[in-house]
Amino acid sequence: MAWMAWTWPTAAFFGIIALLLIVFTVLAIRYPETPRKGILGIETTRGDRLFISLLASAFISLAWLGLSIAPMPFALIACLAVAVVIFRTV
Repeated sequence: MAWMAWTWPTAAFFGIIALLLIVFTVLAIRYPETPRKGILGIETTRGDRLFISLLASAFISLAWLGLSIAPMPFALIACLAVAVVIFRTV
């Protein structure tokens, strides 16, 4: 990892994303899901909701940094809350 000059938080971030993809792949194989229609009016699966929540988390984090609202750990809490809402309603 030294050739990329990664920090441990960056490596942990990408490791968690990889772990999420593996877990969701195993879930899709073991427990196939039929798409459901939520508040967006489109059919989504678990993977779609994961993708939407990751995009929302990226935008929340960028806005948090740009507006300097509070320390970044609070942005993580906001991102997790938004992900829960997305998985429940979308």
